[in-house]
Amino acid sequence: MKILVLYCSKSGNTKKLAEAIAQGVNSVEGVEAVLRNSGEVGKEDFLEAQGIIAGSPVYFGSMAAELKSVFDRFVGVRSKMEGKVGAAFATSADPSGGKETTMMSIIQALLIYGMVVVGDPLSATGHYGTSCVGAPDAGSIKNAGQLGRRVAELVIRLRG
Repeated sequence: MKILVLYCSKSGNTKKLAEAIAQGVNSVEGVEAVLRNSGEVGKEDFLEAQGIIAGSPVYFGSMAAELKSVFDRFVGVRSKMEGKVGAAFATSADPSGGKETTMMSIIQALLIYGMVVVGDPLSATGHYGTSCVGAPDAGSIKNAGQLGRRVAELVIRLRG
């Protein structure tokens, strides 16, 4: 089973967090992470995935336009996404930089796609998803891996 780890990254920080999430996904037997940035993702990636973990840097308190355009472009496959697992992550340059509102904007898109949305596990932060300020530190990398693992385990439970 495949889980799409979809991200937009301008400075490289969101990509680093996405890579840590993908490692968490890949730590679960029988599940494979497919890592794609917003410029290279295709409709097939959405259709083949049993889950999507999407992330963005904060742009005016919301997801970056490049990530939003992916959800807009693939709205035609919305009915085929129902019941798949979704999760969100975000990065910002400032501690109060809107990470939670950015994750909520991603979560709204996942809900509109009909997905079953989860946050990160209580062993991480137990909130909307994983996030960090600037480059991910060791704690953020650990939390990202836990989010990836949680989504992978839920995919197995729900789709296996």
